[in-house]
Amino acid sequence: MAGVEMVCMPSLERVLDTVADRVTPDSDERERLAAAAATLTDRAEAALADRDIAGDVLQVGSTARGTWLAGDRDIDLFVRFPSDRDRAELERLGLAIGHEVLPDGHEEYAEHPYVTGEFEGFAVDLVPCYAVDSATAIRSAVDRTPFHTRYIDTHIDDTLARDIRLFKRFLKGIGAYGSDLRTEGFSGYLAELLVVEYDGIEPLLRAAADWHPPVTLDPESHGTEHFDDPLTVVDPTDPERNVAAVLSATNLARFQHYARELLADPREQLFFPPAPSPLDSAAVRQHLADRDTTAAAVVFETPDIVEDQLYPQLRKSQAGLVDGLEGHGFGVIRSTAIADADRSVLFVELVETTRPAIERHEGPPVAVRDHAGGFFERYADDTAAYGPFLDGNRYVVERPREVTTARQYLNSDAIFEVALGAQIETALAEDYKLLWDEAVATLADDFGTELAEYFEPTP
Repeated sequence: MAGVEMVCMPSLERVLDTVADRVTPDSDERERLAAAAATLTDRAEAALADRDIAGDVLQVGSTARGTWLAGDRDIDLFVRFPSDRDRAELERLGLAIGHEVLPDGHEEYAEHPYVTGEFEGFAVDLVPCYAVDSATAIRSAVDRTPFHTRYIDTHIDDTLARDIRLFKRFLKGIGAYGSDLRTEGFSGYLAELLVVEYDGIEPLLRAAADWHPPVTLDPESHGTEHFDDPLTVVDPTDPERNVAAVLSATNLARFQHYARELLADPREQLFFPPAPSPLDSAAVRQHLADRDTTAAAVVFETPDIVEDQLYPQLRKSQAGLVDGLEGHGFGVIRSTAIADADRSVLFVELVETTRPAIERHEGPPVAVRDHAGGFFERYADDTAAYGPFLDGNRYVVERPREVTTARQYLNSDAIFEVALGAQIETALAEDYKLLWDEAVATLADDFGTELAEYFEPTP
């Protein structure tokens, strides 16, 4: 039409091609990674031979399968021991070999200890495991990883590897990638299985946009049906395992939302979103003023535990705190739990912060003689209560409320009556600080990004 500038929306294919160029490792990166992995493998094999151990060394993970994203630079090497070695010996020898291969490495702990470090610019994990005949015969959780590598390697070609990289980058872009208990998102293996199951990223996106959870996928038709998760992907190598067990309902819904977004309006920004802008204290105060709510923050020292222990405990404590507040009549609009290495915060935004001095307490129907009589007698001589009186067919009293302000509740021992994570409860018992109203805004100095995510939420 004359005088009207026509703007053509980029096609999904064009966007995927552009993103693929950005996330595919170039030949130089591939060669350097292969050389580094070969050197480390030789060292590990020599260490096994020196100890006369009939084991082997296997590269696993996305770099072994050719599905890693450019720049990720991770090398995972598994040192496999004969299954007749006992667990203590596996751990002792595994650490000894790990330190020999990575002299500057340090120990970390998953199901059992392993050595992690850096070699020629690559992050390296050297993990001991058992050589077992099948994933159903594992002696530790890591034993099944080699079977995952073998399965994916035999089910993908260069095209599917490209689409797996695209899907992983998409999940990273929308904040749903990672099976750690802080993220509760999609693991790399789950991402790979989904692309394989649907034979590409576009068919996966179109299918997921119409999913109605719970959804069950069973790539090898194992027939396993006892899982109770929003998404079940039966592990092709182990029919008793749901690969998507860690995935939260929120992150599954997030994936569906953004799958629809990408299909409706293809754009690179969904793969590479801009970094969030943290809020400063003035912006936090303005949000609270605009919302006309009251915010409270319970601030305490972060327990010295790994993140996979910390975040489940924080979420449990957050839920317990909300239940406690609402149980005393203080309505909570929303809450969150945030942490860094030094401080943790249970943050709640309240509708009501004060309650009347009395509360209504209903007894049983008068017709239920024994229980009704007991209720009546309990309050008959209570001079602080109004009643008992009848309301319809029930006895009712209006008794003094134990807690009349949310501040009083949060500053009292009542906070320890709710369900708290074990180490969170210990940390709170040692000391905690209650920030109220505008004082909450001081948290922006350390948690400006997390507060931006709270006050400026997106799917």
